[in-house]
Formats: sequence, structure tokens, C-alpha cells
Amino acid sequence: MSRFIRKKKLQKGWSADRKFCVTDREGEKYLLRVSDMEMHRAKEQEFRMMQKVASLGIPMCLPQEFGICEEGVYILQSWIDGDEMEKCLPHLTEEQRYFYGTVAGRYLKKIHTVPAPKDLPDWELRFGRKIDRRIRMYRECALSYENGELLVSYLEENRHLLKDRPQCYQHGDYHVGNMILDGKGTLCIIDFNRSDFGDPWEEFNRIVWSAQASPTFARGMVDGYFEGEIPAEFWRLLALYIAS
Repeated sequence: MSRFIRKKKLQKGWSADRKFCVTDREGEKYLLRVSDMEMHRAKEQEFRMMQKVASLGIPMCLPQEFGICEEGVYILQSWIDGDEMEKCLPHLTEEQRYFYGTVAGRYLKKIHTVPAPKDLPDWELRFGRKIDRRIRMYRECALSYENGELLVSYLEENRHLLKDRPQCYQHGDYHVGNMILDGKGTLCIIDFNRSDFGDPWEEFNRIVWSAQASPTFARGMVDGYFEGEIPAEFWRLLALYIAS
């Protein structure tokens, strides 16, 4: 780590990682993410999975190095100069918003080609437990939504859709807030720190944030992912995941 001559702390984001923009002696910038030592195993897996995604040719913060430092464990990634897609969208035309949405959808389809471990429990069981936990927490909470039982009913009546769903690698937080438009106009993906394995369609559960920024971008994402042929069951499952 001594090869870096400048280190600037980054405050943005919800991750527990400590993030820095570091610069080496040649003037090259990198993103440095530092985590507590007890995260060693999880962060090593995150780094290895990022390598697999990078091998697919997706423009992203490329994993450079994983190791141990005085503050804990670290992942060093390439630095992407550009602007957050969320901030760029208001300045784009509707055609551009849709185009970049389709690009994001195609990237996601590629990410989902990375297989999940074969020994993972069945998705119906895994996500079913999550639904049970969230319903229990909702009913134990002193606060409630108006007509909140409609959400609960939808979950209960449609959880059978989880049966036999495939599982794959997931980015884990896929929305416009984790996308950058670089200086060449290329859409790049960042922040793989919430990555997991699960139903590929569950990955769309954060599309509501992209839709709030631009409904056209969100529509492009779905069209790009499915190449225009969207299964009717997708919408029912998406409603299930968003309700959860």
C-alpha cells in the first residue's frame, strides 16, 4: 500500500466499507475499499466473483487486488471517471434513456450467466423463510401500512411462484445509483459489495428506484434483459419480490 502517494476518503454510500480514492506515483487512481478483519472470507469471495463478472467484458470497477492491511482486509479496484447515471438521466433525451436502460438490462443478463454454487438450498425454501420473517416482523411492529394486509395476502397467495426457480450470481444492488456514465459515454457498473446468489428475476426488486429516476430507463432495462419477449410470470414474481 506504500505505492500510493494520495488517499482521499469517500463519504457517499450505505456500505460499512471504508472507501478511498487512492493515487499511485504514476498518477493512476484506484478505488480502495477496506473492511473489518472478520469480513475476510466474505470479501475474498466478493473479489473472486467480481473477477468472474469482469471476465465477461462488462464495463465495471475492475478488481485489481485483494489483501490484508493494518485497518483490516481490502479490495483494490480500478477507478472510473464519470458521473452517476442517476444525475445524468435528466440531461438525456428519452431515446438515450431507453438506450442506456437496454444496455443495463443486457449487462444484467450477462451477470446472471455466472452460476450459483450447486449446494445452495432450494430457492423456494430460502426466499420462503425471508417472506415468513418479514411478515412476522410486520405484524409485530407497532406501525403498519394502510391496506398493508393486501401486501401480506399477495405474498401468501403467490409464494408458490418461487417453486423451481433457478439461482445464479446476483449483483445484489442493481439500479441507477450504482451505475456511472464515463467520459466516453460508456455505462459502467459499480458496487458489488451486496452480491449474493438467488433467482435472477429477484435482481429487479430495486427497479423501482430506477423507475423513479426515469420510467423510460427502467422500461429499457426490462426490454434489454428479455430482448422484448417478457414472460407474463415475470411481472407476478416481480410484484412478489417488491412486496416482500
